[in-house]
Amino acid sequence: MHRVIAALAAVASCASIAQAQTASLPAAAEAPFTLERALSLAAGSSPSVEAASAGVRAASAGRAVAGLRPNPSLVVESENIVGTGDYRGVRSAETTASVQLPIELGGKRSARIAVANSQSARAEINAAIAAADLRLRVTQAYIEAAAAEQRLAIARDQTRLAENAFKAAQTRVKAGAGAPIDQQRADVLRVNTGVAEQKAVRDAEVARANLIRLVGQPVAGPLDLAWFTNVQHLTYGPQPPTAAEGTLAFVAARTDVNTASARVRLARSQRIPDVTISAGARRLAATNDTAAVVGLSVPLPLFNNGAAAVRQAQAERDQADAERRLAALNVEQDIASAEADLTNAREAARATGGPVLNAAMEAARIARIGYAQGKFSQLDLLQAEQTLADTRAAYANALVDYHQAEARLARLTAPAPGAR
Repeated sequence: MHRVIAALAAVASCASIAQAQTASLPAAAEAPFTLERALSLAAGSSPSVEAASAGVRAASAGRAVAGLRPNPSLVVESENIVGTGDYRGVRSAETTASVQLPIELGGKRSARIAVANSQSARAEINAAIAAADLRLRVTQAYIEAAAAEQRLAIARDQTRLAENAFKAAQTRVKAGAGAPIDQQRADVLRVNTGVAEQKAVRDAEVARANLIRLVGQPVAGPLDLAWFTNVQHLTYGPQPPTAAEGTLAFVAARTDVNTASARVRLARSQRIPDVTISAGARRLAATNDTAAVVGLSVPLPLFNNGAAAVRQAQAERDQADAERRLAALNVEQDIASAEADLTNAREAARATGGPVLNAAMEAARIARIGYAQGKFSQLDLLQAEQTLADTRAAYANALVDYHQAEARLARLTAPAPGAR
């Protein structure tokens, strides 16, 4: 009997060694694939960043186009041709060659430049938004991949513990110290943990594949689980609320207001008609002489005087201004919610990964020793092991919630280009 107890104690000791607070995958020779590396690689291969960069170039070209003046026109006219009598053919043709030059009035060119400048600023903000969105997306994918590795490590540990528990129950049954049903329970637990481990393997593969798609190249080696399990300390004391000014969403809405205001100015300038002056020379066929020709063309705004376009631009400016105020409210509300989520997730992660996990580990350790010595029933052992497994899973989920909340808050408070 003493040999049986010694064997069970050895099994429990091995199981206790296999248990760890923050389990990880087998160590690899290469350094961990960090989040910063993933972000750097994704930024160099992301179609969204490339599209935003093209938008900036297009806006810059649009700014250059807005500053150009109207092109002159070369006009050649021939009169008194292909008629009858003396006007048959081109014998009596009178040909006029002139150059027409449109002159913009009312500040149209400067108004166009103002609109183009606002659009260029909006393109820069769009590029920053694309970069911030990509950073959030890659960070979320990295968190999911790291969490999947953490859960896989937990599943493997649970499989080892279930194998040890099954062997211990089998040994007790053979020694007559346990009932056959104990062995059956342990066998069921062993099978279930094996199924859970296979699911964790598949989940880890999918999560890593999703990260690879964003990074644009294979991700070899383990992820940085030290970063994943690191929870920053809570800053105590009242914290000033984060203002919406300077954030990407607010500055984008404010830039839209500037663009709408510039469009109002452009619509007003369009109400002032442009003039076209022309100068040229006419050849008179009858005397074979040449005479100068000058002209002035002014459109008459009888049917479209531009008033409707001004009203449309003003309404669009009012809409943009209302959306700016709404954006400020939404940003401040989202930031407040994200800050609360981050605080709650931080406290949950620190509690679950600290006192709660330590207590569950100690309870499982005592249950293993007590079961090996015949002081606890198998149900007590299984309950302690299940509590430990649930606590470790809750800890992994709390870490995911913490990092996800941190990433969302970083996205909401990301500063706009040039914001102070």
